[in-house]
Amino acid sequence: MPGAPVALELRGITKRFGSLVANQAIDFELKRGEIHALLGENGAGKSTLMNVLYGLHQPDEGEILLDGEPVRIDSARKAIGLGIGMVHQHFMLVPVMTVAENLVLGSEPHQGPLLDYKTAARRTRELSERFGLAVDPDALVEDLGVGAQQRVEILRALFRGAKVLVLDEPTAVLTAQEAQDLFDVLRALKADGTSVVFISHKLNEVLDVSDRVTVLRRGEKVDTVQTEGSTERSLARLMVGRDVLLRVDKPTHDPGDVMLEVHDLEVADDRGLPAVRGVSFDVRAREIVGVAGVDANGQSELIEAITGLRRPESGSIRVDGHDLTGAGPRAIQDAGVGHIAEDRHRRGLVLEFNLAENLSLRSYRGRALSRLGFLSPKRMADRARGLLRDYDVRGGEGETRAASLSGGNQQKVVIARELSADPKVLIAAQPTRGLDVGAIEFVHRRLVEERDEGRAILLVSLELEEIRSLSDRVLVIYEGAIVAELPPSASEEDFGVAMTGGGRAEVPA
Repeated sequence: MPGAPVALELRGITKRFGSLVANQAIDFELKRGEIHALLGENGAGKSTLMNVLYGLHQPDEGEILLDGEPVRIDSARKAIGLGIGMVHQHFMLVPVMTVAENLVLGSEPHQGPLLDYKTAARRTRELSERFGLAVDPDALVEDLGVGAQQRVEILRALFRGAKVLVLDEPTAVLTAQEAQDLFDVLRALKADGTSVVFISHKLNEVLDVSDRVTVLRRGEKVDTVQTEGSTERSLARLMVGRDVLLRVDKPTHDPGDVMLEVHDLEVADDRGLPAVRGVSFDVRAREIVGVAGVDANGQSELIEAITGLRRPESGSIRVDGHDLTGAGPRAIQDAGVGHIAEDRHRRGLVLEFNLAENLSLRSYRGRALSRLGFLSPKRMADRARGLLRDYDVRGGEGETRAASLSGGNQQKVVIARELSADPKVLIAAQPTRGLDVGAIEFVHRRLVEERDEGRAILLVSLELEEIRSLSDRVLVIYEGAIVAELPPSASEEDFGVAMTGGGRAEVPA
């Protein structure tokens, strides 16, 4: 790759949305056969810059060069025709079609007037074998996991002749193993001469897979550095503009009364099969209890039962001594339970509502925001202004649609709403999913502060380091049952054994 020709160059790209400058005179260079990471905080302008490259936005200033020649990219179709492919954070597949049908959509092989499905399936198989992207051409997309769907998105871009491939936050919805499988694919693409732009805010992944890193901060380019010789700390400093605390600094906890009590809980999944099996635990005031486990081991169903989104089959749930088993979400909220949902789009926000409306979803019935059944938009806006400032939500005001914010800033809105309701118990499910290192530091600090102020916090996360760093004690869930309780100081090996069904590891006292 050193000495390789430049495949793509962006010069002086500026993009404005009204008064907001999303990109300010950004230069970016991508070499042939290079994996170049584009790193930055949520809202730093990474996706906007790549959307300009892909023809989804038109730059206000600057130019794009492919193989040294200036090009004008005014649509995604034009980008595809020039050999540029993009895999978006939220997949663009047709769920009811097969893998092969999705792959050839728009450039279908025909046998007379009909789709030549055999040819489509053969091309899919050939391409997947060439790049190690194992997928079944005949599988329906809706039956695939997110990792397999992402492979289909990559295959579709390659099928259309992509020589420059842009991946927008590709690991945001992947497990750790799926992420490593993706990195193997990217290395194979690199060896084949494909140039890859890897948009991310996960420092360890950037260091693992990229050759160079360009860092953006608040819409401006900070620097481009070689990955070799960089560290998580040096990249974090470039991203945020200051030293970032990569480990949680928290005082010793002093647990109080039991605030959340779950006893012998049984919960079924959407198919009616057992998902939570006889789970019992409690969470006390001034305590963070973590739930660690491999994805899809009953965590989602457990959270939904506690927050009133799913009715348990049996067992009990008590909050501050009150039996709330089978109660609905509003009754559970009114009893003092806050919920940072694991899927902010499905459960956390109404994307078409503005930020003031989203921040009022828990409090709109209160006298502070309404009188005689009529909401006061002015009071909602005033309240939103303070919360957006206190929680460092960037990219919008009270009247801004939630859908227009970056994922990390959307998450901050959810956290602001839930914590401002002053809950006794906080269910924090994947609270830092999709957040950059600076935002993660902010959320972690807030959770510890909430603990110290007397909240009982149940933390559910797939990030083991987050669980170990934040929790005062950790429950390990496997196939819907709590199989171990470990101190955060237990080794990764101890956690790994328990999380994969090996039973409780012996932990020194």
